[in-house]
Amino acid sequence: MPESQSEDILPRWNWSRPIDAPGRMAVDFEERVDFKRLHRYRLARVRQALADSDIGAILCFDNNNIRYLTSSVIGEWTRDKFCRYALFTGDSDPYLWDFGSAAAHHRIYAPWLDDDHCRAGMLGLRGAVEPDAGLFRNAAKEIADLLRTEGLASAPVGVDIVEPPMLFALQAEGLDVRDVQQVMLDARQIKSKDEIILLNQAASMVDGAYQLIADELKPGKRENEMVAIANKFLYENGSDDVEAINAVSGERCNPHPHNFTDRMYRPGDQAFFDVIQSYMGYRTCYYRTLNVGKYTTAQADAYRQCREWIDNAIDLVRPGVTTDKIAAVWPRAQDFGFSSEMEAFGLQFGHGLGLALHERPIISRLVSFDNPFELQEGMVFALETYCPAADGNGAARIEEEVVVTADGCRVITLFPAQELFVANAY
Repeated sequence: MPESQSEDILPRWNWSRPIDAPGRMAVDFEERVDFKRLHRYRLARVRQALADSDIGAILCFDNNNIRYLTSSVIGEWTRDKFCRYALFTGDSDPYLWDFGSAAAHHRIYAPWLDDDHCRAGMLGLRGAVEPDAGLFRNAAKEIADLLRTEGLASAPVGVDIVEPPMLFALQAEGLDVRDVQQVMLDARQIKSKDEIILLNQAASMVDGAYQLIADELKPGKRENEMVAIANKFLYENGSDDVEAINAVSGERCNPHPHNFTDRMYRPGDQAFFDVIQSYMGYRTCYYRTLNVGKYTTAQADAYRQCREWIDNAIDLVRPGVTTDKIAAVWPRAQDFGFSSEMEAFGLQFGHGLGLALHERPIISRLVSFDNPFELQEGMVFALETYCPAADGNGAARIEEEVVVTADGCRVITLFPAQELFVANAY
């Protein structure tokens, strides 16, 4: 690897200092996030992961991978359209095909991308444009021609997610198409200093959202109202995507429905929330449980148990520990009312965070015993636990985001959660 690229791949952590959570403005008197450095780091990580694989080139349709490769984004509406794609060979800068005029916009405002690599592209919009229109065929030919020019026509090309007509068109060009999502996850699993700062900033925004929820959580308010005020707060404070907010309360708490409704809060309700949003693309998954005005002994007991399970997991987090060891400290599905680990999946759970909500590592009794994964310095992931109240009146849900440091981990989700939080106590 050239010396400049070996410098680019350095994560530049400094665990002797607190993890920064700076303001959002660019200033001339502090170093904050260096976005040019972030772009070079991400590209260097993909270049290394590609070199370590048996793939010759990477073709991405997944918005998270496109952003990681190209530092470009045009809106969450594109996430399920499969209209953007990027090609990376490792020997040249990424090619990006973007929606209509976005390509021309990038040529003005994204100087880290070569002008002739920013191209307009359009495929099928999930079938709205029929394959017979030829867009898939033309795109596949253009990609194959670029690979031939770079001497990679006979090398496998890795694709992350794809519409079937595009897959068939690539194969018709004689390309050997392989799965590349694992290569991209290899690249994305270790976060640089800049990525960790962005994840910490994203978490700080949710700290504030929970304070607002705690202030407003009273009888007469509804779950959807809490979702609305949290959305408003997050977008006003820089969120680029509030992907989802779960708001679950009262009798809805067990089993966990993973949604929100118009249910009205009542005195003594147990209520838990999950705020899933992103800042500069970097996501949060951040549960908290709050009681409305008062609590019962069964609710407090459930919360203490939920807290014990998550603390036992956090205590194990350090480089070299494997995910099966963490999953083992969590209860079996049958111990908290479910018939199988599949049915209880996501309740005692760990998952990587980055540009996607679910990256490496995944920690669960469902998968970690048979497929353990070793934790590494620089990983960032969420740990979440769940415990229903014995009297059926609610359930506790806690989630903490952790950064794996050289000798342990740091928690970056800071809204109080050691004890059951009672909002607007009577």
